[in-house]
Amino acid sequence: MSAAHDHEQDHELAFAGVAHLAQLVREREVSPRELVALYLDRIARLDPVLNVFRTVLGDRAMDEAAHIERRLAAGEVLPLAGVPIAVKDDTDVAGVSSMCGTGIDVGPASTDSAAVRRLRAAGAVIIGKTHLSEFGAYPVCESATWGVTRNPWDLYRTPGGSSGGSAAAVASGMVPGATGSDSGGSVRIPAACCGLVGLKGQRGRISTKESPERAYRFHGLNHIGPLARSVVDTALLHDAMTGPEPDDEIPSPPAAPPLMDALRVPTRPLRIAMSFKPVVPVQVSDEVRRPVLQTAELLRSLGHEVVERDPVYPVTGIAAVLALFMNGFAHEIEQLPKTDLLERRMRAEARTSRLVPDWLARRALAAEPRITARSQHPIADFDVLMTPVLAIPPVQLGYFEGFGPTRAMLRMLKFIPFTFPQNYSGQPAISVPTGIDAAGVPEAVHLVGRANDEATLISLAAQLESVQPWTQRRPPTEALLSQVC
Repeated sequence: MSAAHDHEQDHELAFAGVAHLAQLVREREVSPRELVALYLDRIARLDPVLNVFRTVLGDRAMDEAAHIERRLAAGEVLPLAGVPIAVKDDTDVAGVSSMCGTGIDVGPASTDSAAVRRLRAAGAVIIGKTHLSEFGAYPVCESATWGVTRNPWDLYRTPGGSSGGSAAAVASGMVPGATGSDSGGSVRIPAACCGLVGLKGQRGRISTKESPERAYRFHGLNHIGPLARSVVDTALLHDAMTGPEPDDEIPSPPAAPPLMDALRVPTRPLRIAMSFKPVVPVQVSDEVRRPVLQTAELLRSLGHEVVERDPVYPVTGIAAVLALFMNGFAHEIEQLPKTDLLERRMRAEARTSRLVPDWLARRALAAEPRITARSQHPIADFDVLMTPVLAIPPVQLGYFEGFGPTRAMLRMLKFIPFTFPQNYSGQPAISVPTGIDAAGVPEAVHLVGRANDEATLISLAAQLESVQPWTQRRPPTEALLSQVC
């Protein structure tokens, strides 16, 4: 067999997806150690230019893969069966520092986060930790310490953020799946920019509990969610991370069947509200409107009702989210032993965030049910809300470079005007790929479900995927790299 043929087979295997790879392992067509070796080779070739991984756990991943092989041989049923997964570098992996996009190393985590522990229990192999902007505060993947992460579809555009490293890793085939975290859109935005499925489940469905020495204080805004190439992979990863934790800051929602079950049930006709109304006053570009309008026509052809209808976004709701985020950010910064290594803009934002007292954050949190009910009233009789993900297509690298906190915040509003309401309400939401635009950049739509109803989103996304397949679309990463190199 020729080396070229081997390379082609490896390339196909790299993009096979989480569910299919786990099946291949169970059928003994490939071993977990072979998968780790395959992805380590791709990381070695692609990451020097894409700059996705903050750290690669090569030897450790090989040892974990060997351990998974022994568990499988002993008869354990492992849904993830030795599949390598990347973890965003704000989520704890035992024995590895969580740098959170900064240059401040507070030492290795003593334990895995709850989400990582559950992934390991399901048979995943943690292969490395991925870049983000400092503390995930910006929806790109650039930092003074770790540099710029590139989009595999266009090396001069952002992969989005803040989970941009995880998204770029999956899109380029350096891993089949990854974790992200989402406090205002940071799973869904990079999914849209990189042509992936990105799910933010119901608040509390996946615990955000970290190691004992770390604690999130974002008042339930933060969610952990999967990034993957297909709906089935997304459902599988989400199910693996789901479950309550004792003494968790965020109570778990009512138990729900696994999302994999939703993929086995035909999608019923749904009432879908379509909206282009942003939460904040920014212009919504034609480039992001187009895929929503096209998807609306496709959904109508599949028997769904799609009506243009806008939620209400009270000013008090916007103020409440801002208060919660700023107060949470201030508490996060307070955990640091020093702040002099933070970017100057971040130090300024930290000073401003300290102006939001705890009592105001508590008041904003207590107002959530009332504000959410008011905002949802016009669409209360709809099953799903469909919007763009961002107000603009993926931007060029350096979009925030040279801007102070105020001007950077105004620029950031173009990324989050459709995504941050669900972090406040806790509702599930998903970014779904729809195609590639004339510039070669992925397009996407944003689907928002009723509270505790991830199942409808997954079922609808799977239906869209079945009639408009996107999983075989792959970025021309290696061709682009040859141009750069």
